[in-house]
Amino acid sequence: MMIIYLGITLYIFFLVILNLFEEKKLLNQLNAALVIIPLILRLLLIK
Repeated sequence: MMIIYLGITLYIFFLVILNLFEEKKLLNQLNAALVIIPLILRLLLIK
């Protein structure tokens, strides 16, 4: 079950990274960067 959870988290992480580089507005890039931080913590299993 944990592998499925980490897989879904990794998939969302890559989608947010792609959105970060495709977005042109700085405010939306900062928003994506703020979403990346908790995703990285979840992938490292830090709560």
